[in-house]
Amino acid sequence: MTGSAPPVARVPAFYASAFAWNLGLGMTHVLIPLYADHLGYSGLAIGSLVSLPILVQIGFNLLGGAWTDRAGGRRLAMASAAMFGVAGVVFAFASTFAALFFAQLCVIVSRAMFWPATWSLGSQLPGDRSTGLGRLNSTTNGGQIAGTVVAGLALAWYGYAAGFWTVALVGGAVAYALMAVFVAPAPRVAAAGHPPMLVAYRALARRPSIWFAVACAYLSALPFSIGMSFYPLLLVGQGFSSDAAGWMLALRAVGSVAAGVAAARFVRRVSRRAVPVATGLAVGFAVLGAAAVRDPLPISALLLLVGFASGVMTLYFQILISDLSAVESRGSALALGGLGWGLSHLTTPLFMGAIKDAHGIEAAFYAMGAVAIAWALALAPLHAWAFRHGRPR
Repeated sequence: MTGSAPPVARVPAFYASAFAWNLGLGMTHVLIPLYADHLGYSGLAIGSLVSLPILVQIGFNLLGGAWTDRAGGRRLAMASAAMFGVAGVVFAFASTFAALFFAQLCVIVSRAMFWPATWSLGSQLPGDRSTGLGRLNSTTNGGQIAGTVVAGLALAWYGYAAGFWTVALVGGAVAYALMAVFVAPAPRVAAAGHPPMLVAYRALARRPSIWFAVACAYLSALPFSIGMSFYPLLLVGQGFSSDAAGWMLALRAVGSVAAGVAAARFVRRVSRRAVPVATGLAVGFAVLGAAAVRDPLPISALLLLVGFASGVMTLYFQILISDLSAVESRGSALALGGLGWGLSHLTTPLFMGAIKDAHGIEAAFYAMGAVAIAWALALAPLHAWAFRHGRPR
């Protein structure tokens, strides 16, 4: 944004809140699948626990985008933190699949509110939009780094209950308090007011560039989908301890932090299809390769690569949507574009869980890597459809 951005204050509190919420999220990526596995659930059950509540997220994601435009991102982010705190408490006491499923629903609703709210706020902060969104992405991934490490250490030293209580405290209470301190941009209202939600989404859905952004978002979210479901099981199954798995999984977020810092310097022209295609291919080959090696150094390098590639892709689709949407409808546009994240979280764990049960965890990674490579190659003709004379349609 330029100097015309709405007044803001205490911006560090915004970033600190995003960091705290993502620390809790990073912990759940390790705790939830390992806890479900500890309770004896099958791969398909674990995949269902992670993915089926995404059906709720898809609906709430659209509501969250519309509420962001009307009530403001700060209020939605605070509600998200409160819901995340509830999820951590329920997980701490859960022992049945029903209780786990309810807690996961709370996580899903929290995520559905958090991302459109913070992305919209980040696009409105003073300064260059690409740099601001890159800084936000680095902050959120930095929180996930800390979360995966803390989760591994908590499991090794104190157990699952202590880990989930930490999720409730940091991702819930601390994130809420910090966001309450932030003075956010006031919601902008067009001269005619906000159109009804369905009307706004109908207008956005007619644009091919929105659907190209959805396709990019799907691929950018794929490492997150695997990270919160089967990456921990792959690493533990390869003989690594829970704390070592936490450290190694943190490298995915390290790669995304680097992407947020570096990619902001060259992800400025969304008309170039080389960026989404190349990063999509990198995601696919990194996922496929994770099952083919056992040595910690190659695995670590692949986790860094998949994090960097998905981070660049995330920034790409955020800038694309910010460029083609007005401020007063940006929350809705980001929520619609972010449907790709929800679809990835819905389909990836179920697909990989079914293959794991039938053929093993390595086969699941091979299959998902192949799907990602095919998806990345399909982005080239989709880009030609979404752009005309270098401009998004």
